[in-house]
Amino acid sequence: MFHLEKPLKGRWPTPPFDPRFPNQNQTRNCYQNFLDYHRCVKNMNRRGKSTQPCEYYFHVFRSLCPISWVQRWTEQIKKGTFPGKI
Repeated sequence: MFHLEKPLKGRWPTPPFDPRFPNQNQTRNCYQNFLDYHRCVKNMNRRGKSTQPCEYYFHVFRSLCPISWVQRWTEQIKKGTFPGKI
């Protein structure tokens, strides 16, 4: 999907440019990577494989999304009220 050099251990650079989200406003990019992370984890767990490949999405949404959004979405997932399809 995207070429990403492996970051130094313990460091995460700014997420690379994603041509799906060329605008300055990165709200959709944040939300899409949050969804992609949870979908990836769900699929990997279902297949009995490591979720390590999903870490890319995790790092991107953690870099782009306000913590309050992530906390609210995580609570909504736990309660079964999250509006997105995971």
